[in-house]
Amino acid sequence: MRSRQRSSQGGHLGLPAILLAAFLIVLWLAGGASRADVLGQVLVRGAAWGLLILAALFSPRPQVREAGAVAYLVLAAVLLPTLQLVPLPPAIWESLSGRTVFMQAVEGTQPWRPWSIVPGATWNALGSLIVPVAALVFVTTLRERERRWLPDMILALITVSTLVGLLQFSGVRFNNPFINEGVGAVNGTFANRNHFALFLTIGCILVPVWAFQGSRHRIRRIPIALGLLLLFILVILASGSRAGLGLGVFAVGLGLAIVWKDMHQMLRGAPRWTLPAIILGIVTVISIFVLVSVVAGRAQSITRVLSVDPSADMRSRALPTIMTMIETYFPWGSGFGGFDPIFRMHEPFNLLKLTFFNHAHNDFLEVVLEGGIFGAALLLGALIWWGMASLRAIRSGDRLQRLGTGILLLVIIASGFDYPARTPLIMAICIIAAWWLNGAASYRHTPALPADR
Repeated sequence: MRSRQRSSQGGHLGLPAILLAAFLIVLWLAGGASRADVLGQVLVRGAAWGLLILAALFSPRPQVREAGAVAYLVLAAVLLPTLQLVPLPPAIWESLSGRTVFMQAVEGTQPWRPWSIVPGATWNALGSLIVPVAALVFVTTLRERERRWLPDMILALITVSTLVGLLQFSGVRFNNPFINEGVGAVNGTFANRNHFALFLTIGCILVPVWAFQGSRHRIRRIPIALGLLLLFILVILASGSRAGLGLGVFAVGLGLAIVWKDMHQMLRGAPRWTLPAIILGIVTVISIFVLVSVVAGRAQSITRVLSVDPSADMRSRALPTIMTMIETYFPWGSGFGGFDPIFRMHEPFNLLKLTFFNHAHNDFLEVVLEGGIFGAALLLGALIWWGMASLRAIRSGDRLQRLGTGILLLVIIASGFDYPARTPLIMAICIIAAWWLNGAASYRHTPALPADR
């Protein structure tokens, strides 16, 4: 009876899991850049459409209802740029805020124009949303026993990306043709070192959950998890990401908080001081390695923190211009994806430089600028859902739900000074995390495995 129960939960990966694994591998390889003109966008979006067609033909029907509010938020995110592409009569278009200067470009009768000022960029923004749509379809098609392997898949991708970062740090120079990376930088498979560091901080919060996932391999997983945690922190230091440094420390604390009860349960019968001593030991070991990296001149993130010049930081210098732009185009917005050309229209002379300012480096402000009051409402709705779902996750004690809220919290914080959720790989991770947070993957209906003896 016991072996029969185990075999019912074992077996090979089904087609939905294979499709999801293939999609994540493609995203890992080519989904680390947000620019519309990189080769990776062709591969990522082509793979998303192709795998969706295979899923429609051969996979079971996705249980999208399991995703609940996540599915509605994704649907709203698709509908908003779609509406921005609908041509409007001249009388309506001319009444939209910030359009006066464009009316002067055409003499005589004004043509019908879409809501978006840069429709080509909005088409690209709409096309990029095939990634979260595909990720949502794939995860909601997984069978119960396949869902528990998903954290392992993501942790494997993060670990391999870390190894790529180590190779770059050691001096190996190679160019990823799918992204617009800076050759010689420590950024893994991402074009942006901050996005790479965020990916590693997700690993920092995922590792403790992975270590306590199932009692059968716990003793073997814990030392591996400690080694991975240390590796992720050191590579974050080497990446030169100042934001990643703070997020990494925060993620380690979040990960330990998620499994705090599991650690208590594992140490039942041990003296009370055992758990605090273990935590202190982990912090001490990490601190020693960080100190060695600093002394050896290998901690680029800390070096950049100490050498930062606030007056030269484009994020702070461009903020007044961005706020003026929001005021100009509110409440209708300028159209998704068009920040770069719109910013060039408003860019003052004192901000001109040889490089261009491609995003607001604050995704909350950029969403309000491009989506207007509707984008703000969608953003607010997503944050309210996250807050309410997080409270339920904290009360429930479910590890995967808490992991979901922790990952999304890291992305939310990072979005306050960057644009990580615009890269395809982080988009897919956000969908998976939201699906975990929603509770669809908590395995409430999975038969319990017999206890190991």
